[in-house]
Amino acid sequence: MKTKQLKVKTDGLLTKKELNHAVETLSAGELVAFPTETVYGLGADATNSLAILKIYQAKGRPSDNPLIAHVGSFNQLKRLVKYVPTYVEELIHHFSPGPITYILKHNHVCSNKVTAGLDTIAVRIPSHPVALQLLKACEFPVAAPSANLSGKPSPTSAKHVLKDLAGKIPLIIDAGNTGVGLESTVLDCTGDLPVILRDGSITREMIEKVLNVTLKQSEQLTIKTPKSPGLKYKHYAPAIPLILIQGNKEKIRTEILAYQALGKKVGILLSDQTAMKLDLKSNFRLGQTIEEIASNLYDGLRSFENMDYDVIIAESFEKKELGIAVMDRLTRAATKII
Repeated sequence: MKTKQLKVKTDGLLTKKELNHAVETLSAGELVAFPTETVYGLGADATNSLAILKIYQAKGRPSDNPLIAHVGSFNQLKRLVKYVPTYVEELIHHFSPGPITYILKHNHVCSNKVTAGLDTIAVRIPSHPVALQLLKACEFPVAAPSANLSGKPSPTSAKHVLKDLAGKIPLIIDAGNTGVGLESTVLDCTGDLPVILRDGSITREMIEKVLNVTLKQSEQLTIKTPKSPGLKYKHYAPAIPLILIQGNKEKIRTEILAYQALGKKVGILLSDQTAMKLDLKSNFRLGQTIEEIASNLYDGLRSFENMDYDVIIAESFEKKELGIAVMDRLTRAATKII
């Protein structure tokens, strides 16, 4: 299969001809990789079971791992679920379109291949203009996990998608780098209050402020059939072993020297501040703020795959606000934590 790329022009949207081609591809039961504000998604018609199976095949993804259905509006979202609690409407008013996913009881509009046989569905309204343009043009919801091989770091650019899925999918929409860089926050909204299943850039503090409540953390990590993607299997891992250093930053230098003494070529993944403090040259600049670090994290993890490194040494970050999501991804990517 030849993979075609549509390069989004400077106005930031697809032309009418390009949009029609993308919609026709999805309508025919084929896959389309498209940008969202978080990562690139691998889209298929969420009502078409055969199309959904192609997602699992292209990614090498376990079929008991549920997918997120993407829609272009609140009205489209309501068509997929039995009921939208009042607090979800409030959250949608504040955060959607945006990097937040709601898990609700579904009404069987979407294929059970999307829901992994559960009675709930994960659904969100992305804010990326190309994603919204595409979703609003479709007459069906689009199921879209990250457009990468299962287990690898999620793609934040079309070149990442092409590296993983070239020859496996017919179409990639290239709109440059994504913004947020981490997958959406996922909320279980089947109870009286939402429960955070996956942390993202919409933080606990932001949600609690809107709803004026205190939220509890999910126990989904101990459940065999999680309601959210990204919980059951190892994710976000580069091809090279990653050692995550916690606590005293001086440990980073100690570990680097120890691996170098063994004749290993060491890749270093640090924030700008830590690199300066330790007088070390990071092989990839994550940036200064936690927002920059989140946005650059997957690109950083992938960058080492193109070089002849034996191991990656990465620093840890404070587990507060967006740092919680960053550490969730790094912890899942790590081969070893020190």
